[in-house]
Amino acid sequence: MSPRRLQDLLGEIVLAPDAERGGDALRSAWKVAEAEAVSAYEAWRASRRAEDYAIYRACAARADAAQDALARRAGAAAA
Repeated sequence: MSPRRLQDLLGEIVLAPDAERGGDALRSAWKVAEAEAVSAYEAWRASRRAEDYAIYRACAARADAAQDALARRAGAAAA
């Protein structure tokens, strides 16, 4: 994946189908980000290229940030 393609992927707001049907947008965004991170990891494992590793790390960071947002929301709801 080229750096331009990575920028295209990370620069967009992606909603999973359940968010489009009125579901939980934050949870859907996490699910999409997690799936992209898994896909990027698999691509890096297959290629072992530095560029693919950077893409994987960026996708993983995005998934981590979405997971952190879910945890903050859950903590706020419990308080």
